[in-house]
Amino acid sequence: QEQLVESGGGLVQAGGSLRLSCAASGITFSNRVMGWFRQAPGKEREFAAGITRSGGNTYYADSVKGRFTISRDNAKNTVYLQMNGLKPEDTAVYYCVARSTMALTIATRINEYAYWGQGTQVTVSS
Repeated sequence: QEQLVESGGGLVQAGGSLRLSCAASGITFSNRVMGWFRQAPGKEREFAAGITRSGGNTYYADSVKGRFTISRDNAKNTVYLQMNGLKPEDTAVYYCVARSTMALTIATRINEYAYWGQGTQVTVSS
């Protein structure tokens, strides 16, 4: 059974840091482009960051560029999102996502990701 399980969310003050992890099982992790989306209260779900199969290429939404870093460890079937300089507007549920094995590039649209985790809450207080 394919599964993506996020962890590492929580409450942090503005300017602080959090590291999200996503453990994958039941999928060929190293053959998947991976990413993170987020959904703030009352807003649409949006792309945050993506990483290619080998980890050689990454892409970020303008809103997180320079503050967030996505990485992966294919030996551990895990993708990470290091979040620094957090702002109250980063408050959201963060979702780990995986593309199909046929996809080679990072995508930014929701319907281009085949697998989704259950989400982890990140709350940034001012």
